Amino acid sequence: MEIIKKENYQGYETVLFASDEKTNFKAIIAVHSTILGPALGGCRMWFYQSEEEALTDVLRLAEGMTYKNSAMGLNLGGGKAVIIGDPRTDKSAELFARFAEAVNALGGKYYTAEDVGITPQDMLEVYKHTPYVAGLPAKSGDPSPFTAYGVYMGMKAAVEKAFGDTSLRGKKVAVQGLGHVGIYLLEHLHQEGAELIVTDIFEDRINEAVKRFNARFVKPDQIYDVKADIFAPCALGAILNENTIPRLQVKVVAGAANNQLEKLTDGKLLEERGIVYAPDFIINGGGVINVAEELNPEGYDKNRAKAKVATIYDKVKEVLALAQEQKITPQEAAIIYAKKRLER
Repeated sequence: MEIIKKENYQGYETVLFASDEKTNFKAIIAVHSTILGPALGGCRMWFYQSEEEALTDVLRLAEGMTYKNSAMGLNLGGGKAVIIGDPRTDKSAELFARFAEAVNALGGKYYTAEDVGITPQDMLEVYKHTPYVAGLPAKSGDPSPFTAYGVYMGMKAAVEKAFGDTSLRGKKVAVQGLGHVGIYLLEHLHQEGAELIVTDIFEDRINEAVKRFNARFVKPDQIYDVKADIFAPCALGAILNENTIPRLQVKVVAGAANNQLEKLTDGKLLEERGIVYAPDFIINGGGVINVAEELNPEGYDKNRAKAKVATIYDKVKEVLALAQEQKITPQEAAIIYAKKRLER
């Protein structure tokens, strides 16, 4: 296997490129910062169209993890990994063994976990070959329910800002992306009595949402035009931009996806339209809080993890208040909020 490590690459501490022709394996691991501790961030498997597209994604995701881990009060740095391939057809024990080799090459600087396209069972395969794995089934397990719970709590804080109370009963919520986190989020929203409009690129996920939660389905590109109270992006990033933001007919954007804004300045477009935005790396920090509990010297405690995730409601409120006070966008306020610990 070929491994190329680039130090101080584009301002990142380390960016590692790994490939193996025999197993059709190609991955990139980016370590953005270890100021607060070893970098923790999930591994994403996706059918990227090019290595350049994968690199752009992993760099944005790694930086986001630095801010997320800091904002969540964790003594962990930011990193991320991407494997180029189809998560439904290209997985193998050999592929995950090669990925573990790549993780080992960083010598404990980066801890991996599950992300889009990867499951806790996949992480067990990785764990066979490296100790630098979190989110294992026998320990903290699937972080998706905790990510979804954090998004649910953060959404209530954003709704309070927009509508004056935290209730989601009767609110129309347009959910983009029905992966692990999206489905768990639907459970919370349905239980509270929200009206659900959903979309995804996979038909089986759509069928599940329609059947279980009485959701209404729209085609992927139509989700931006839905008349609703809340838009919850729970798929991939860079979907809020100068083309999609003018189409939104909602009062709140609050979802689980990473790097929702294509550019930092797109936050201003949301503000100009009077849309309350819950910054992604604040509202979606529940999963990493749960995974970090696995690294706690006292051992993993599910109830302690859930209690910490619930504080995302307060964090979103603090960030929105800071944005109003300093007359800046919520995303800018979130970065200031996260950088406080980094600067200390």
